[in-house]
Amino acid sequence: MLVSAAHAKLNLSLAITGRREDGFHELVSLVVLIDLADTLTLEVGRPLGLTCDDLGLPVDGTNLVLKAAAAYVRRRPGAVVGRFHLAKKIPHGAGLGGGSSDAVAALRLLDRASGDPLGAEALEALAAEVGSDCPFFVRGQAAVMRGRGERLEILPPAARAALAGRKVVLVKPPFGVPTPEAYALLAKAAKYRAAAPVEAELAAWIARPLADPSPLGNDLAAPVFAKYLALPAGLASFCLTTGTAWRMTGSGSACFSFVTDPFEHARLREDVRRAWGAGSWVGEAVISG
Repeated sequence: MLVSAAHAKLNLSLAITGRREDGFHELVSLVVLIDLADTLTLEVGRPLGLTCDDLGLPVDGTNLVLKAAAAYVRRRPGAVVGRFHLAKKIPHGAGLGGGSSDAVAALRLLDRASGDPLGAEALEALAAEVGSDCPFFVRGQAAVMRGRGERLEILPPAARAALAGRKVVLVKPPFGVPTPEAYALLAKAAKYRAAAPVEAELAAWIARPLADPSPLGNDLAAPVFAKYLALPAGLASFCLTTGTAWRMTGSGSACFSFVTDPFEHARLREDVRRAWGAGSWVGEAVISG
């Protein structure tokens, strides 16, 4: 039995600078890994398949774990396969990259089972076939993501050190926001940012990386908040509860805030239940290096 953690990610910033001819969007995003993680296991030698402890997730070919496995087998037709089991902790529909991270964990496990690993660069190329943000999870280092998500620039050591170990609190309403819908809402508004000032703001933060980078913004937040009014209403309340700023990660619906100890989790949980009702979720995590 082979086991791999599949960590969630946070988009500390997300700028959308235009729409490409292939339908994807050009983005510039500061992305980090956090210690919130699913667990994927592979029982080698069994027929290729997937089970999951979350009955709400599909376990057929539409699941990214099996899509990743199919991509690996295309690359290596004689690859050793097996039965995957996914234990979920990352909420889905949250913008935390759980599905993409699970897919890369599948690539990692199949590569370990092969006895002749392809290595990180080859896995990144395979990951890009599965999903736009999948390549980030291969190395899992804090990075600037560009293109449709497949072009990565690892942050310099000082910037990674400034983020590593910082605690965040995460909240999610009972509903998710499908990624295609979030981008479609932005495309309808056609409010894209010029790339040059986005890059300049990001470079300024990298040069002096001690401040919270989330004010660099998330361009998907405005169109998503305009449709899902419970999100901005809830965050305004949580800001009063915690005295901290709240930002949406990725395409949502999860949002995060940087916090320090001591932190009143019980009071926030009560506020989240009051604002969003049953099925809402509160978690905490630490940014990885």
